[in-house]
Amino acid sequence: MIESPSAPPGRRAPEQRDVRVVSARSSLTHRFAELWRTRELLVGLTRADVKVKYKNSALGLLWSMVSPLMQLGIFWLVFGFILKNGYPHFVVFLFAGLIAWNFFSGALNTSTGIIVERAGIVKKVAFPREILALSTVGAQIFYFSMQAVAMAVILVVLQASPDWGIVWLLVPAIAALLVLAAGFSVLLSALNVKLRDMRHLVEVAMQLWFWLTPIVYPYEKLAPKLHSLGISWLYLANPMTPIVLTFERVLYPHVGLVPSTNYPPNLPKALAMLPAWSPARYAELDCLILAAGVALLVFAVWVFGRLEGNFAEEL
Repeated sequence: MIESPSAPPGRRAPEQRDVRVVSARSSLTHRFAELWRTRELLVGLTRADVKVKYKNSALGLLWSMVSPLMQLGIFWLVFGFILKNGYPHFVVFLFAGLIAWNFFSGALNTSTGIIVERAGIVKKVAFPREILALSTVGAQIFYFSMQAVAMAVILVVLQASPDWGIVWLLVPAIAALLVLAAGFSVLLSALNVKLRDMRHLVEVAMQLWFWLTPIVYPYEKLAPKLHSLGISWLYLANPMTPIVLTFERVLYPHVGLVPSTNYPPNLPKALAMLPAWSPARYAELDCLILAAGVALLVFAVWVFGRLEGNFAEEL
């Protein structure tokens, strides 16, 4: 056995270099299995996010309904009365798109900085860190349900009725919305640890994305121009467009031309609202977005696993 030479008398032994220990990368299958195994922790973090957000507030959870209703009121005032678009029950059309968009934008805006905000937990406790991003998506599910109740109240007050025959279309639409939001949330939360400007970039991008999605204006108002330019496929490549159109088709079942009662006299008396696609076409587009969302989620978990080992150092 060969012994390493000792330091000469009177001289200090050379100092050991600092060694950074990075956790071993696990397979995707193992990572998803860990997420499933710790699903109770996910539920607990989701509840904590909801409680902390409205802790000590007078209205409490009602704020999750007040904020979107105020946003709805502003858009309704601008586009329904000041600009007078003439669409019947335009508030229903607006809210149908907003409840889907609010879920998506809320998840991305809150999840992007979640790892940095919870740096203390990340550095001290061992658990699948993806759960932090997914918990923000879980909180948005609760807010979505509250806004759905507000939507039901609006429908009752206006004596409007959704298209009950195709309510089932909301199942693939909501599934696509949920998986898409989860994929973006996990990916952005990991990237923001390395690139701290990501959170601000997402806030700006979401404002642009909102206006690229047919929420405050009907898709059919833009469709003829897109067809003439041959880029209608590019507009549908926006993953939120088919989802929002499905919500609007089910909750605001005016397809094709609808009569206008308060439109200015120099403009047409009939207005196109939503594309006259078959329910199968809506379902097909939503399933395509769902498949893309699953692929995005798998990719996001893979990227998260590649970056997670350096979180402690970056934080």
